[in-house]
Amino acid sequence: MNEFRQSAALARIAPSPTLAMTQLARDMKAKGKDIISLSAGEPDFDTPDHVKEAAIDAIRRGETKYTAVDGIPELKAAVAAKFARDNNLHYRTSQISVAPGGKAVIYNAIMATMNAGDEAIIPAPYWVSYPDIVRLAGGTPVIVETSEQSGFLLQAEALANAITPRTKWLILNSPSNPTGGAYDAQALKALAEVLVKHPQVMILTDDIYEHILYDGRRFATIAEVEPLLFDRTLTLNGASKSYAMTGWRIGYAGGPEKLVAAMAKIMSQSTTNPCSISQWAAVAALNGDHSFLAERNAAFKARRDRVVAMLNEAKGIACRTPEGAFYVYPSCAGAIGKTTPTGRRIETDEDFALALLDAEGVAVVFGAAFGLSPFFRISYAAAMGDLEEACRRIQRFCASLS
Repeated sequence: MNEFRQSAALARIAPSPTLAMTQLARDMKAKGKDIISLSAGEPDFDTPDHVKEAAIDAIRRGETKYTAVDGIPELKAAVAAKFARDNNLHYRTSQISVAPGGKAVIYNAIMATMNAGDEAIIPAPYWVSYPDIVRLAGGTPVIVETSEQSGFLLQAEALANAITPRTKWLILNSPSNPTGGAYDAQALKALAEVLVKHPQVMILTDDIYEHILYDGRRFATIAEVEPLLFDRTLTLNGASKSYAMTGWRIGYAGGPEKLVAAMAKIMSQSTTNPCSISQWAAVAALNGDHSFLAERNAAFKARRDRVVAMLNEAKGIACRTPEGAFYVYPSCAGAIGKTTPTGRRIETDEDFALALLDAEGVAVVFGAAFGLSPFFRISYAAAMGDLEEACRRIQRFCASLS
């Protein structure tokens, strides 16, 4: 057999660091090690019962065949109703795309639009897949670093400076993975004022954590804040986070009709339709009772507050309080340059994360994976007892450094 040779496209990307750390933690746990994994971005709550029942009913009705490539009419209608109800965005069903996960929505949009030399502006820290999907399509990710002082939010001046004649997309994520930072309407309006001046730039806004916001904050999305951008914005969301449906693989978006048709063309030659059963479950999720969200958010907020407090007690760690999602993104700058009791020198946040996992069995994701160091990401979508024990171990690890 000839030696395997990867494609040029594959050579441009790397495996997902978040999935890699999660798998490393799984492997260590399988070998009997005491591991607390805080690396996966997945709610620990169960899918709501009425959603599960809708899936079971769909199976019994025989809804197990191929569907329309980018979603059944009932789900597209439910998505359109959700956008109108929650975001004051009004789409026809021909402007709605449903895909097997939010990542697939992003992949389809980027693959359908980017050519070699095209640029996508991506604020850092970013979700790990954004730059590599752009690279896979032959485009160039333009990384614009944000600061902890700005809440890790892209500033209008930095956006204006990053736009070139080659800019095809701006990718925004709010609330953010990995920082939990969230743009309010005023912050989005400032960005919109820049974007209005550059009609060649399309906007992909990843709103997957929309319903996970704290302290009375109101969610805002850019096409709602600035209607002049509606016709060139792809507003992405999905069932994974709010409804604890990560494994069901349903992402959706509203956007320009020609873009949505192009995305369907990509899907017709890749995944074809999302799981038929999952689509019917998503109909129930979007159209059904949402009262459970308040209780779950209260639990997430309590965890956030406890984790932030305990991390700020750790020597060399500084952690801001995020506005949403279920992540914190603490700085480990105070640990850089120090040495573990075994003589292992910590030069980077990746060194910090690997040494922490080895010494204390706590799995986190290092900040370089998200494009901004020296930080690390913790997911607090875990039981309070596990979070407190993990934070105690982090405190012990940091105290051991010299």
